[in-house]
Amino acid sequence: MGPLWFAPPVYVKTKRPGIRNGVSHVEGTAEELMAWDTKGPRWTKAVQSCVDAFEGRGVEVREAFEAAAKEANMYLSPE
Repeated sequence: MGPLWFAPPVYVKTKRPGIRNGVSHVEGTAEELMAWDTKGPRWTKAVQSCVDAFEGRGVEVREAFEAAAKEANMYLSPE
């Protein structure tokens, strides 16, 4: 199975100053979430949404990921 895409991308901080990552598919979302230090309730929901998407259940991964990014102070505006 290939990547499950969504649009528009969710932009998040990286460990490299001045570099941002635009995440636009479920696999990238899962990779980002696993790398974060902050793992609150919205992080848990976003991880579960990735699992659900991989299992073929219709979920809103993008919205869950954006909420988790905001909770973890990782979210960057699209501009």
